[in-house]
Amino acid sequence: MMFLKAKITLIVGGIAFLAFLGLLAFVAIFISDEDGDFDTSMDIGFSDELNNTGLSEDVLAHQPMVERYASEYDISEHVPILLAIIAVESGGTAEDVMQSSESLGLSPNSLGTEESIEQGTKYFAELLQAAEAKEVDTETAIQSYNFGGGFIDYMAKNGKAYSFALAESFAKERSGGNKVSYSNPIAVEKNGGFRYSYGNMFYVDLLQPYLTDSSKSPSFEDDTFQAVMEEALKYEGFPYVFGGDNPNTSFDCSGLTRWVYREAGISLPRTAQEQYEATESISLSEAKPGDLVFFHSTYGTANEITHVGIIVGENQMYNAGDPIGYADLTTDYWQDHLVGAGRIKN
Repeated sequence: MMFLKAKITLIVGGIAFLAFLGLLAFVAIFISDEDGDFDTSMDIGFSDELNNTGLSEDVLAHQPMVERYASEYDISEHVPILLAIIAVESGGTAEDVMQSSESLGLSPNSLGTEESIEQGTKYFAELLQAAEAKEVDTETAIQSYNFGGGFIDYMAKNGKAYSFALAESFAKERSGGNKVSYSNPIAVEKNGGFRYSYGNMFYVDLLQPYLTDSSKSPSFEDDTFQAVMEEALKYEGFPYVFGGDNPNTSFDCSGLTRWVYREAGISLPRTAQEQYEATESISLSEAKPGDLVFFHSTYGTANEITHVGIIVGENQMYNAGDPIGYADLTTDYWQDHLVGAGRIKN
């Protein structure tokens, strides 16, 4: 087997996240909060170089109007966030497409489409302005679209850097600790499937599948890794399809890795288990960008390798989740199912 440059390290495992997104209500009243000591490490860290991925045609149909009102309220650089909000709030199909009626103190779904986009854009611009004044980050403004501006005051007193832990603490306090069942896979992965009954503490996470951050793109120093990732990124935002092995059907985990490595001149077997067996086992600490990472028991099997992803550095992998895209290897879910790394044998 010929390599274009360095050896490729492979790490494998299998899951399909199903990102079911519903309509999310939010509270628009600005409220202050008390001091507290919480983990303020940033979970996501959006930069100013965001682009969209995985948006439906229904959402994209609203882009010209979103761009017009974003320009009017001087937040044109945040159009990708506004479109992601539409994707999460309504999928682009409701009249009140940004679910912004409540920010005016109106009943839900009181606004028509253009009124909704204008008000939603204006409201988000106000949140960004308040966030800047309080020296908190963009993620806080995004979460505040759901929680209301009181979250900005809360964050200003609790470290100023968004984290899911702080969003969870805010929702817990405001709800009096009242929990409701929430079956979204993001929630299932983080806490077993619940949220507090105040807004949606997962709001930033729900937007993330529709946003890509070009400032965090891999450097592609290795020719093989560059070829692999240039092909893989063509399918970012595609849905997971069990048994899928080509762009016409989309991909499952090993279908994606096999396809993109083949484009780089490297032949891999079809299944995650077979890909694992075809590699030289190494520790995760030895893994480099372009390697694969393997997991077990991510669905109904006890001992088999069931998922594979591509290491891209900084504890991240690129994999066929749902949708196809990046995933954080430090989360409890991936750590619990991690098998390790493997390298393609000469």
